[in-house]
Amino acid sequence: MAHLLIVEDDELLRDALSAQLMQAGHRISTAEDGEAALRLLHSDSFDGVVLDLGLPKVDGLTVLRQLRQRMPALPVLILTARDGVEDRVEGLNAGADDYLTKPFNLDELRARLQSMLRRASLPAFGAVASPSAMDGGTAALRLDPVLPRAWLDGEPIDLTQREWALLDLLVRHSGQVVSREDVLTAWQSEPGEAGGVASNALEVYVHRLRRKLAGSTLNIRNIRGLGYMLESASP
Repeated sequence: MAHLLIVEDDELLRDALSAQLMQAGHRISTAEDGEAALRLLHSDSFDGVVLDLGLPKVDGLTVLRQLRQRMPALPVLILTARDGVEDRVEGLNAGADDYLTKPFNLDELRARLQSMLRRASLPAFGAVASPSAMDGGTAALRLDPVLPRAWLDGEPIDLTQREWALLDLLVRHSGQVVSREDVLTAWQSEPGEAGGVASNALEVYVHRLRRKLAGSTLNIRNIRGLGYMLESASP
């Protein structure tokens, strides 16, 4: 299955996580500090990372920020004892895909990992960059549903609330047609903007979103009479 990197300075927890995730079929590499983690991230290719924040030598947030500069699409789950709201916001703002606090339920950890890996495998997100292709190739799209925010090739995209909701809907149905009615229904459930949106205004939002995805291989295609489809074309 997936090749995961576990970065955890607690040896007992690191070994227990490794054993459990290997039983689930994953291939596991481990690092006991941030410095070792950065070396592995530069020398090997991973499908996901489980990252502690309170690491010796190089702290977890620094590892995350350096990782995000070169591998914007690599899924990262923060696993830490820091349970304050400000800590979660800081971790998500630094580029984490998910955040789980200690003590944790192992079944929940496995479920969150599977969900994170599944989202990363969607065509619209692009391939996870390998060390040999970190500086080139397809621009990767990453969405954070908690904040909500989006990044393209590691750079934040300036989106309105409705633009983000439209992009999120298209990504979740990547390669499938999303009807105009689906979009309008999703928008009506979004707080923050009073009143409905006329159907003919949808094209304006789609046009804006296309411009903000310009330069990537992602394209919003208009399927006449049906709706829209997010597709990833060859560069």
